Amino acid sequence: MTQVILGEQETLESALRRFKRRVSRAGIFADMKKNRHYETPAEKRKRKEDDRRKERSRKRFSRKTNQM
Repeated sequence: MTQVILGEQETLESALRRFKRRVSRAGIFADMKKNRHYETPAEKRKRKEDDRRKERSRKRFSRKTNQM
């Protein structure tokens, strides 16, 4: 659980910014989005396969641009 304690001279806006930063670094929103709907095992396999394919494509493209 992410917590932020408000300091004596700290404004609510700055504490809220710190909280948002900690939540984004912890990956809480990404997990919430990912788990919003049930994903069948077949859908998980397909998504992971697509992610691997995209990553290989990115690496291949970056190697081509680095060689030029």
